[in-house]
Amino acid sequence: MTLLSEDQSVRPQPCRVSEPGKHIHTSLRQYSTDCSGSKVDYADSVEGSVFAAVEPPRRSRGRLILHGLVMFGREFCYAVEAAFVTPVLLSVGLPRSLYSIVWLISPILGFLLQPIIGSASDYCRSSWGRRRPYILALGILMLVGITLFLNGDAVISALVSDRSLRSTWAIVVVMFGVVLFDFAADFIDGPIKAYLFDVCSHQDKERGLHYHALLTGLGGACGYLVGAMDWGHSVMGQLLGSEYQVIYFFSALTWGIFLTVHLFSIPEQPLGKAPSASDFSSSSALHLLGSHSSGYGALVKEPVSPVAPAPATDLRPRSFSALGEANSVTSSAKQPNKEDQKKMTFRLLIKAIVNMPSHYRCLCVSHLLGWTAFLCNMLFFTDFMGQIVYKGNPYANHSSAAYATYERGVEVGCWGLCINAVSSALYSYVQRFLLSYIGLKGLYFMGYFVFGLGTSLIGLFPNIVATLVLCSVFGVMSSTLYTIPFNLIAEYQREEEEQLKQHGSNKSPRGTGMDCAALTCMVQLAQIIVGLGLGALVNAAGSVIVVVLSASTMSLIGCIFIVLFIRYVE
Repeated sequence: MTLLSEDQSVRPQPCRVSEPGKHIHTSLRQYSTDCSGSKVDYADSVEGSVFAAVEPPRRSRGRLILHGLVMFGREFCYAVEAAFVTPVLLSVGLPRSLYSIVWLISPILGFLLQPIIGSASDYCRSSWGRRRPYILALGILMLVGITLFLNGDAVISALVSDRSLRSTWAIVVVMFGVVLFDFAADFIDGPIKAYLFDVCSHQDKERGLHYHALLTGLGGACGYLVGAMDWGHSVMGQLLGSEYQVIYFFSALTWGIFLTVHLFSIPEQPLGKAPSASDFSSSSALHLLGSHSSGYGALVKEPVSPVAPAPATDLRPRSFSALGEANSVTSSAKQPNKEDQKKMTFRLLIKAIVNMPSHYRCLCVSHLLGWTAFLCNMLFFTDFMGQIVYKGNPYANHSSAAYATYERGVEVGCWGLCINAVSSALYSYVQRFLLSYIGLKGLYFMGYFVFGLGTSLIGLFPNIVATLVLCSVFGVMSSTLYTIPFNLIAEYQREEEEQLKQHGSNKSPRGTGMDCAALTCMVQLAQIIVGLGLGALVNAAGSVIVVVLSASTMSLIGCIFIVLFIRYVE
């Protein structure tokens, strides 16, 4: 099978019973055995079962990899931000007591708006699909943010001559770039995951998430590797002006290419689009309506006239099958009529999240604990290496030995984060083999425990070699956070759909966009906690060593929570 082979579609055969081995779902088969002019009330008898049970076509490995490349680009840019945001902010003159405040603005906005965006994407009626318009807009904002973050100081230095005014404007522009990038990069994760869930079968969701984790690790490794190199004295550094401009060039190029590839990787069925006659077999009575009189996903009643079995050559030579198109209407988007689709408000959203099933709520809490621990360590790790391990001074004169030592610590910290990213990619592959032995809950617990143990050792023994070796445990936590919670969501939703099918209920399960957005909101809330609390802890302790000890504490608390409250899934 070639890398870009056509998707393995499931094509329904009209007016005949499928032979053994044909992948035609029984819920459609039982209504296609009698084509002798009988009328079947599809709206009343099949609506719930069709939309609850039908899955999209299987996706090739190449499609899933192309879809996951956006995670490579996103994590590449994230790595650049994580490695340089604190050194850049301190170098432009931001006081130590304020440098954690930069993480507050973006997550507050994200926590308030992201679930609304995720819910709105469930009902987006763009001709390009539900998720991709949001992904494109947020991708552009990411590019603008990283442009201001890495080039703001150089641009202000060229435009403003007054030294004090230049420092003020440099701080403002760089902070705005960091906030904008962080806001968009956090927001984009929810639509990307929902896009994957919408266009993939249950088996491909798991495969796709593993590819996402693998490419996330590789992207982070490449990003940290670029940051660890001394570009200031290279040919590119002299050509572009400074090492920050070289890093920006690689970041913008990587993100632009991989975002474009992602957007065209797997076709997405637009919400509210009425398929043409050629989209279905001539005898099919299943139609997706986007009119004002019927809600999207409604089934029209029409007599089924006798039609001879279609020859194999008449099957549509395209990647989507009729079953796949039907399932592209997720249960979250199916409404009885258009008037029932209430406009999502923050109040309704909070009510929906508060009233979510307890296992979803516990998953959100454990995700919050995990991201709080992870961000405590990752956002300040290069600063920790520069100040604690190498004993440098970021506030010293830029030509002094103390500042040069600090910069050397930051570069070695980038190498440590590169080790973290490589281990994340490797562990995402190992996860697939461990899953059958210890299950999702066991993998979840192990990721938190290994990270908590490793960060505690780093804090107690801040040695260069030991710290670099223990950076590998960061990757275990990273891969865990990016895959296991979303795998659990997919399993929970599959169980709900099966239960609804068994009870013959027409009730729609919770929307994928809502659940992914609620889970991703915990990342913003974790940033708020870190931004509010970590700066005060550093000031109180008088040392940034407190960041890794805080990470260890939160991770071990998360271990206990997972054991007690996370629901086990077979």
